[in-house]
Amino acid sequence: MAQIVLDHVDKVYQGGVKALDDLNLEVREGEFMVLVGPSGCGKSTALRSIAGLEEITGGTICIGSKVVNDLPPKDRDIAMVFQNYALYPHMTVEENLAFGLKLRKTPRTEIRRRVGEAARMLGLEPYLSRKPAALSGGQRQRVAMGRAIVREPQAFLMDEPLSNLDAKLRVSMRAALNQLHDRLGITTVYVTHDQVEAMTLGNRVCVLRDGRLQQVDSPQALFDAPVNLFVAGFIGSPAMNFVLADLGRDAGPAVTFAGYRLPVPASVLDAKPGLPDYLGRKVILGIRPSDFEDASLGDAAWARMPVTVGVTEELGSEIHAIFTIDAPPVEHASIASAADGHEEEDEAVAVLAGGKSLWTARVSARSAVRPGQPLELAVDTRRLHFFDPSTGESIGHPLASGNGTVTAPAPGAAAAADAAAASAGSAGAAGSAGG
Repeated sequence: MAQIVLDHVDKVYQGGVKALDDLNLEVREGEFMVLVGPSGCGKSTALRSIAGLEEITGGTICIGSKVVNDLPPKDRDIAMVFQNYALYPHMTVEENLAFGLKLRKTPRTEIRRRVGEAARMLGLEPYLSRKPAALSGGQRQRVAMGRAIVREPQAFLMDEPLSNLDAKLRVSMRAALNQLHDRLGITTVYVTHDQVEAMTLGNRVCVLRDGRLQQVDSPQALFDAPVNLFVAGFIGSPAMNFVLADLGRDAGPAVTFAGYRLPVPASVLDAKPGLPDYLGRKVILGIRPSDFEDASLGDAAWARMPVTVGVTEELGSEIHAIFTIDAPPVEHASIASAADGHEEEDEAVAVLAGGKSLWTARVSARSAVRPGQPLELAVDTRRLHFFDPSTGESIGHPLASGNGTVTAPAPGAAAAADAAAASAGSAGAAGSAGG
């Protein structure tokens, strides 16, 4: 296992195209880090740079305690798993698993041990004598992973390894990857465009846009506390609803938009430093679909928002109620970029909204909501999100810089913070014991 640190990494292609722009990222030892973002955001370039398949233009990359900028891929002690499996068709599964070890002149007994362990771990023992053509897609991907495992590297690098599998198989392979990481504990960097993969696999998720780090945090923290409009719009499906609203103070703090008025709880104002400064000003309001409920089934204390539902999507466990509000869609470059990760929803907006904002509420499957019918929605106003209309930053977020950029901890800061927290915890425990 090894820590991976990218320190002020740049990658500029011919023609001046900047794929990575001052990227600072620390992948902790034994961590499963997922890189996610829309097409062209730089996530695959970052992975290939760690692997040594791309030569960086500036900055340093460390694997363990070693700077690897000038090391060829074979000397970086990493193993890659690719989207296309990259198996040798003329070799059996066993030969595919053993091939890399033979190249490194590993002793035969050690090859047998490692291949046997990987085959048991991945359920490949019945298929060792088969060739790739006789395997299913999921079995081939397990062979590709097994070939990485037998290397016993310091880190795994995975580039969209599940994207060629069907939906049901992806679910089972995600579970297998989770179990595999729990068992091996090897530092893993995983690239995907699939939010579900990112949110279910990652200990932490790194969101990239145009080669720049937007936010790196636990999946739940990204969902609950996005640092800016881009992260808010990109993370979560269905996407967050946005509208330009007035944050007023008359008769108590409230946001008003499209004929609606939603009170802002005092706890929200207290929890978001700087938000009271926006009273009397316009803000971009964000509401996640999951923070709505059919009022007949929701919390009686929640604010109410009557709407007319245009379309319903009945998914069995829940219903998506899609409706318009009488306000134009928010125009901001961050929202437009985030929409690249929600292409189908973006197309639906263009077709259905007709210049109004198209919103989605996720309500209980027990709701009697029907297309074309009025519905009273309950809104959990404790979970409202507020963004500055000019910078797009989340108001009151600790990582928002206030000037339109995102501040990221310097490499090593996370480990230092963890150590400080552990030290404080130990001191607190000692104090309690002493008291």
